[in-house]
Amino acid sequence: MDAAQAEEFLPVTNEFLDSVIRLQPLVAAFDCDGTLWSGDAGERFFDWELRQGKIIDEALVHPLRERYAAYKRGEVDETTMCGEMVTMHAGISELKMMDASGRFFDQLFVAQIFPEMRELVRRLQENGCEVWAVSSTNEWVIRAGMKHFGIPDNRILAAKVEVDGDLVTDRLIRVPSGAGKPQALREVAGKGIDAALGNSRWDVDMLAMAKHGFAVNPNPDLETIARERGWAVYFPEGTQARR
Repeated sequence: MDAAQAEEFLPVTNEFLDSVIRLQPLVAAFDCDGTLWSGDAGERFFDWELRQGKIIDEALVHPLRERYAAYKRGEVDETTMCGEMVTMHAGISELKMMDASGRFFDQLFVAQIFPEMRELVRRLQENGCEVWAVSSTNEWVIRAGMKHFGIPDNRILAAKVEVDGDLVTDRLIRVPSGAGKPQALREVAGKGIDAALGNSRWDVDMLAMAKHGFAVNPNPDLETIARERGWAVYFPEGTQARR
């Protein structure tokens, strides 16, 4: 997006973009689902791949759907479910997972990207800011999404398992959700975070660790917390009409 296109944003959007850029952050961390784009790519990919019938063994489809239903009922915690949505691919070629994730994102999620968030990432990187993408969605989907933001693979902290050769294993490396987000940033980024942006209660710990927190497209619970703590609140242009 060039400067001429950026000027097409609403005044409130340009004000938000400028408010972040003025801070001159050296390191910024972004949640992905609901923050960089509308919707939950991890949840959608899970449903999509089970319907495809070409990725997951058909015998596992019903048990996996039952497990996810238990999660939605509150019987399985967030971190456990996010981890299982990665380990369920054990024995599958990582190349196959990257191909499937790329097709999924390009077909179903590119249009969900918030243009101003892509512009914000571009401006930050142009100014020398180190931008990290942090998500509890599987790393394959997030890597596919970050190609549209110019964020390299070594700046992605997503739900991840060990890979043996080209085969996915069930050995979890990380699941960045809740307290796991700042933990992953401390372990891998190894430096303070100047700005953090997220949309749900699972991002509270990450926003709290940063010098400046931004609640973007926040769920009601995060919006309440953000206003109590004095964090900036911003609703992307595509969501404002629905409020």
